Amino acid sequence: MPDLNDITRFLAEETGLATISTTQADGRVLSSIANCGVIDHPLTGDPCVALVSMGRAARLRHIRRGSEVTIAVRRGWAWVAATGPADLIGPADPATGVDAEALRLLLRQIFAAAGGTHDDLDEYDRAMAEGGRTAVLVSPERIIGNAPSP
Repeated sequence: MPDLNDITRFLAEETGLATISTTQADGRVLSSIANCGVIDHPLTGDPCVALVSMGRAARLRHIRRGSEVTIAVRRGWAWVAATGPADLIGPADPATGVDAEALRLLLRQIFAAAGGTHDDLDEYDRAMAEGGRTAVLVSPERIIGNAPSP
């Protein structure tokens, strides 16, 4: 049975690249690609799959409306997917105890967990703030796939 270790391993093999799926208001599924990483949720301490999303991304509207999120990672013929509810933390989605400085550090943490590097982290921080970037934190309730043992 696949677990979060499989998600972490698959994400690490290609800088966190995964397919992110949410449900639109009309029931259709919207999928996109993003870099993801596994971190401890800043509010619960539980492991979660996280990504940084542009502030105007459709997925954020879907999550605010109650859509669960599926994050699927494929490597060759092997794949693993985590599905569950998501919490948003960002300029339009404030969280108790997460001020601007904590959000800046959270976005950096997710970026690093997804395999990201940057030569100028001050510039990275500026771009994240300018884009209204939001942390998407998916608490996996179901993990499926055919991931082989390492």
